Amino acid sequence: MRKYEVNVILNPNLDQSQLALEKEIIGKVLEAFGARVEKVEEWGLRRLAYPIAKDPQGYFLWYQVEMPEDRVNDLARELRLRDNVRRVMVVKTQEPLLTKA
Repeated sequence: MRKYEVNVILNPNLDQSQLALEKEIIGKVLEAFGARVEKVEEWGLRRLAYPIAKDPQGYFLWYQVEMPEDRVNDLARELRLRDNVRRVMVVKTQEPLLTKA
Protein backbone atom coordinates (compact mmCIF):
# COMPACT_ATOMS: atom_id res chain seq x y z
CA MET A 1 0.00 0.00 0.00
CA ARG A 2 1.34 3.42 -0.99
CA LYS A 3 0.12 6.92 -0.36
CA TYR A 4 -1.27 8.97 -3.23
CA GLU A 5 -2.86 12.35 -3.82
CA VAL A 6 -5.90 12.31 -6.08
CA ASN A 7 -6.86 15.64 -7.64
CA VAL A 8 -10.23 15.88 -9.36
CA ILE A 9 -11.64 18.82 -11.31
CA LEU A 10 -15.42 18.76 -11.67
CA ASN A 11 -17.80 20.60 -13.97
CA PRO A 12 -18.28 24.13 -12.54
CA ASN A 13 -21.94 24.25 -13.58
CA LEU A 14 -23.13 21.68 -11.02
CA ASP A 15 -25.63 22.74 -8.38
CA GLN A 16 -25.14 21.78 -4.72
CA SER A 17 -27.14 18.54 -4.92
CA GLN A 18 -25.30 17.36 -8.05
CA LEU A 19 -21.97 18.29 -6.46
CA ALA A 20 -22.79 16.32 -3.31
CA LEU A 21 -23.78 13.33 -5.45
CA GLU A 22 -20.51 13.47 -7.44
CA LYS A 23 -18.46 13.65 -4.22
CA GLU A 24 -20.33 10.64 -2.84
CA ILE A 25 -19.79 8.66 -6.04
CA ILE A 26 -16.08 9.52 -6.12
CA GLY A 27 -15.77 8.35 -2.51
CA LYS A 28 -17.46 5.05 -3.38
CA VAL A 29 -15.21 4.56 -6.41
CA LEU A 30 -12.13 5.15 -4.23
CA GLU A 31 -13.34 2.55 -1.73
CA ALA A 32 -14.17 0.09 -4.51
CA PHE A 33 -10.55 0.21 -5.69
CA GLY A 34 -9.23 -0.51 -2.21
CA ALA A 35 -8.30 3.06 -1.33
CA ARG A 36 -8.42 4.19 2.27
CA VAL A 37 -9.22 7.91 2.29
CA GLU A 38 -7.09 9.71 4.87
CA LYS A 39 -7.96 13.31 4.09
CA VAL A 40 -10.33 15.24 1.83
CA GLU A 41 -10.15 18.93 0.97
CA GLU A 42 -12.61 20.89 -1.12
CA TRP A 43 -10.75 23.71 -2.80
CA GLY A 44 -13.94 25.01 -4.35
CA LEU A 45 -14.46 26.84 -7.61
CA ARG A 46 -11.19 28.07 -9.13
CA ARG A 47 -10.14 29.70 -12.37
CA LEU A 48 -8.24 27.40 -14.72
CA ALA A 49 -5.07 28.32 -16.58
CA TYR A 50 -6.84 27.37 -19.81
CA PRO A 51 -10.46 26.40 -20.56
CA ILE A 52 -11.46 22.75 -20.29
CA ALA A 53 -14.58 21.85 -22.28
CA LYS A 54 -15.07 25.61 -22.86
CA ASP A 55 -15.30 26.26 -19.09
CA PRO A 56 -12.79 28.75 -17.65
CA GLN A 57 -13.40 27.44 -14.11
CA GLY A 58 -13.57 24.09 -12.34
CA TYR A 59 -14.56 22.72 -8.94
CA PHE A 60 -11.46 21.22 -7.30
CA LEU A 61 -11.37 18.26 -4.91
CA TRP A 62 -8.22 16.83 -3.30
CA TYR A 63 -7.98 13.41 -1.66
CA GLN A 64 -5.09 11.87 0.23
CA VAL A 65 -5.44 8.09 0.01
CA GLU A 66 -3.55 4.90 0.68
CA MET A 67 -4.12 2.18 -1.89
CA PRO A 68 -2.49 -0.76 -3.71
CA GLU A 69 -0.08 0.28 -6.45
CA ASP A 70 -1.57 -2.03 -9.07
CA ARG A 71 -5.01 -0.34 -8.91
CA VAL A 72 -3.95 3.28 -9.53
CA ASN A 73 -4.32 3.32 -13.34
CA ASP A 74 -7.68 1.57 -13.13
CA LEU A 75 -8.89 4.10 -10.56
CA ALA A 76 -7.90 7.08 -12.72
CA ARG A 77 -9.57 5.49 -15.76
CA GLU A 78 -12.79 4.83 -13.84
CA LEU A 79 -12.96 8.40 -12.51
CA ARG A 80 -12.40 9.84 -16.00
CA LEU A 81 -15.47 7.98 -17.27
CA ARG A 82 -17.76 10.20 -15.17
CA ASP A 83 -19.44 12.89 -17.30
CA ASN A 84 -18.96 15.67 -14.73
CA VAL A 85 -15.27 14.93 -14.12
CA ARG A 86 -13.10 17.22 -16.23
CA ARG A 87 -9.62 16.11 -15.10
CA VAL A 88 -8.08 13.52 -12.78
CA MET A 89 -4.49 13.44 -11.59
CA VAL A 90 -3.09 10.75 -9.28
CA VAL A 91 0.33 11.49 -7.79
CA LYS A 92 2.46 9.21 -5.64
CA THR A 93 3.54 11.03 -2.49
CA GLN A 94 7.04 10.69 -1.13
CA GLU A 95 7.94 10.14 2.46
CA PRO A 96 9.91 13.06 3.92
CA LEU A 97 13.66 12.53 3.94
CA LEU A 98 15.11 12.47 7.42
CA THR A 99 18.71 13.57 7.73
CA LYS A 100 20.92 13.94 10.75
CA ALA A 101 22.04 17.46 11.53
